[in-house]
Amino acid sequence: MGYSNHDKMEWTLILTLEFGRRFGLTLKQAFNYLSRYGGIAFVDEHYDYCHTQSFQSMVADMAEYCHRKGGALI
Repeated sequence: MGYSNHDKMEWTLILTLEFGRRFGLTLKQAFNYLSRYGGIAFVDEHYDYCHTQSFQSMVADMAEYCHRKGGALI
């Protein structure tokens, strides 16, 4: 199924905001962290799965994923 870039960007932005809230980061800091450790690329590649999950679940999954890629947040 095809998703519009707008839908993907909007969902990813909300996920990034929620991630930042969870770890006390600004939007920019959260985006930079997720970008650096592959979280944004993961969401882009697996959007069809990611957007069906709760933001709470995805924040936890992204924290774990990025941690495995060398990130310090968990």
